Amino acid sequence: MDTALLIARLFFGLGIAAHGAQKLFGWFSGGGINKTGEFMVMLGWNQARFFATAAGLGEFGGGLLVALGFLSPIGPALMILVMLTATFSVHIRNGFFVTKNGIEMPMLYAMAALVLAFTGPGDYSFDRFLGLDWFYSQKNSWIAIAAAVAIALINVAVRRPKPPASA
Repeated sequence: MDTALLIARLFFGLGIAAHGAQKLFGWFSGGGINKTGEFMVMLGWNQARFFATAAGLGEFGGGLLVALGFLSPIGPALMILVMLTATFSVHIRNGFFVTKNGIEMPMLYAMAALVLAFTGPGDYSFDRFLGLDWFYSQKNSWIAIAAAVAIALINVAVRRPKPPASA
């Protein structure tokens, strides 16, 4: 089980971290803070740099925490926060499949994070190595996930998308 958790943490954690690196640093053909900020404005968030930075840090930082198995369940909660925000602000109107920019991919990442939040990081983790595995508990997972869901819903609620232009 610990080997399976390590593989899942590395795959999903580094995948989301790379996605965040696109937003923060422009790595992997990403837009960096400026282009991501322009996209955030298009989505209805007027504080472009703030929301671009927050999204990038949530993905990059949350992904690294998950990959390392460090401070669990904070990393999975950050992944859930950004993926729910993306789901409700970008993908939900496009249906399910990723081929139509639907919710498939962000929800797969969110569900992987949810599973990792409740399994804990396992033996092959920084939490175990540093003796911090006391921090992980079902109760702390529920608290972190509830906070992530609440913040995601607030993020979606504060945006003011522009109405579509009529022809």
